[in-house]
This record gives sequence, structure tokens and C-alpha cells, in this order.
Amino acid sequence: MPLQALKDSAGALAPHLVAIRRELHMHPELSLEEFETTRRIRGWLEEAGLSVQTFGLKTGLVVDIEGASPGPTVALRADIDALPVTEETGLPFASCEPGKMHACGHDFHTASMIGAALLLHKRRDQLKGRVRMLFQPAEEIAAGARAMIRAGVLEGVDAILGMHNKPELPVGTVGIRTGALMASVDRFEIRVTGKGGHGAIPDAAVDPIVAASAIVGALQTIVSRNVSPLESAVISVCRFQSGATWNVIPDCAELEGTVRTFNADVRRRIPEQIRRVAEGVAAGYGASAELIWTEGQHFVNNDPAMAALMTRAAEELGLTVVEARPTTAGEDFSVYQEHVPGCFIWMGTSGTEEWHHPKFTLNEDALPVSAALFAHAAELALETLA
Repeated sequence: MPLQALKDSAGALAPHLVAIRRELHMHPELSLEEFETTRRIRGWLEEAGLSVQTFGLKTGLVVDIEGASPGPTVALRADIDALPVTEETGLPFASCEPGKMHACGHDFHTASMIGAALLLHKRRDQLKGRVRMLFQPAEEIAAGARAMIRAGVLEGVDAILGMHNKPELPVGTVGIRTGALMASVDRFEIRVTGKGGHGAIPDAAVDPIVAASAIVGALQTIVSRNVSPLESAVISVCRFQSGATWNVIPDCAELEGTVRTFNADVRRRIPEQIRRVAEGVAAGYGASAELIWTEGQHFVNNDPAMAALMTRAAEELGLTVVEARPTTAGEDFSVYQEHVPGCFIWMGTSGTEEWHHPKFTLNEDALPVSAALFAHAAELALETLA
């Protein structure tokens, strides 16, 4: 499709995409609960003549847009779940579900990719290969991508493209970067065991609260003294729990937190460094410490060729391309990238607040822009990978 015709078609779709986004925004569903969201997406796609597959998934769905001739398969991914946030925007289409909100813009992602699917469906006779649309559940709990891969959605897929809205970038601007864009996400728990006793007789006890407090401070030396100044890492203790009353020294304390990195080698070393610090500091107080490590997803790592392709697609559509600034937030799009080359970009939405804020908003003018970009990028990818 000539680029001006593509942009015109996307523009004509804008009212429909706005209506889709607003309906999704009014009816958010949390991770793995996206039953009505899935039903709505299915309805919009089937209404346009597209055939939906579930791959046995309870929520989420897949649509294949088959070209007229054989060729590679390119996947486009959107996440569909919302957050346990109470909306405070005051919008006329604000969430109708108490304590639930599309505060991360997944409603925007879904509407945009529905738009891309409609544009590609219109163009299907000219496609050489297949575009597979993934409407993925449970991104917010980092479970959806793995579930979809287990279901087989990546079989035969040669590359994958995706995006996240970026409030601080204006509509018409996209952020693209080769290499690491979003951090790996790991979780740790440290159980500190001492000896309980009377709060007025601390010498007869081994206070796990004091030991755990010292561990919290000591953990920060891992980043400042064990990670190269040329690399980066975050270690945050986000839960500290101990005791049940005001005058009893408890037997144990629990710390829980997260580690974020952009480097596989740094990520590999940090668990042992945390263990060493925790056990050593605890021993210094006469206590003991146990580390429970839960590995999460890898960092989003953009393939150079796919990043170049996304840059070309954006520039050909007249969009402004800037170097994407990395973030230590995580994204399970990275799980797909462990299997096939892919690129994840920032889509400018001229928002007012950062992700997960109860007053999060975005400019819906970005919907046709995003739909056109991913339709064009998919076509370029089919041509490039053939």
C-alpha cells in the first residue's frame, strides 16, 4: 500500500480505534482475568472478517493475516491486561471497575494493534507471508508471554515487533534503540533468623530486626562496589516484615525486593553477592540469613536488524525518531526475544503522568499513528526476511 494511502486509511480508522480504546478503558481486567477483554477483541476482529485462534489459552488470542503468497511470518504483539489501581482521571470514559484501571496504556496498545490488523487485512492480497497478531494476557505479572510460547504461538515465527506507549514523548515521535531497552527482573527474599526475647532484655536475645536492618544498607554496596561504574544495576528492598507487638523481640525478619540489570553477566553474579552479604552481616550479629532467589524475565534486547527496520518504517511515514532512553522497568516482551529476533520501541503519546499513576492519560491521536507504523513495519519485515 502506498504510504500516503496507508496513512489515509489509518486516519479513517481513528474514530473506530478511539471507540475501541475507550471501551477497553472503561472495562479493565487484571492479569489472567481478561475474559471480557478477550471477548471484545474477538468481536472487533471477527466483525472485520478476521479469523481468531486461542491456542488453548483461557485469555488472550491470536490472529493470522495470510498473504497471497508464501513467505516468512512476522509477529506483532499487544498486551491486554490492566492494573489494580483506582482511577483518578475524571474522564467521561474512566474505569467502571472499582480498583482496576488501564494505568499503563495496554488499552492503547490493544486498540493500536487491532488497527494494524485491520490495515494489513485490507492489504492481504499483496502480502508475501503471514503476519501473526498476538493479543497477550498477563504482562503485568510477567506470566503471559511464557504462557503464549508454551501454547505454540511462536512456532514458525521469524521475528517479532512490539511497543509501549511513552508519555513524555510527543505524538508523532518514536524512541528506538539497539540492544538493552528495559531491564531484567528478578526477585529475592532474605529470611533472617535470630533469637526472640523481651524487648527490655535485648542481651538475652539475638535481634533479627537489627541484623536485617544492617543487611538492607549493606546490600547497596553491591551496586556501588561490585558492579562496574560502566554498567548499571538496581537492588531495592521493598518489603521488611518482622514482629507482632511492641515489646517482644521476634525470632525472625523477612526482607523482599527486586534486582534490575541490563547486563547478563552482572545479573548472573548478583545472587551470590547478595547471599554473601546477607550471610556475612547476619553472622556478625549472631544471626543467620537464607536467600531465596526467583529468576524473572531477561532484559528487553533489541536486535540490530529489527531496530533498523523499525527506524526505516517510522522515517518513511514521516515520524520523528529519537534514541530510546532505557528504563529499569521490566517487560515480558523480552521472553519472546529469547526465541526470535525482535524490536520493542517507545511510542510517543503526549501523556500527563508516568505509567501506573492513577491519573495516567494519553493523547488518542497516537492511535492511527501507531496502527500505520506497525502495519508498515510488518510489511517491511516480510520483504526483508523473505
